[in-house]
Amino acid sequence: MAVCAGRLREDNLFDYKFIGFSHNTLRGASGGAVLLAELLAEKGYFD
Repeated sequence: MAVCAGRLREDNLFDYKFIGFSHNTLRGASGGAVLLAELLAEKGYFD
């Protein structure tokens, strides 16, 4: 699960401004299902 930062520029009010990009499906339910499956595999539920 990654987030990409783009259009990084200096700002007078804050130090920097940027735009963050992420894939909504990967950050949502399907990403959570993959994380849960990895956790269950690590705990040995699939052996």
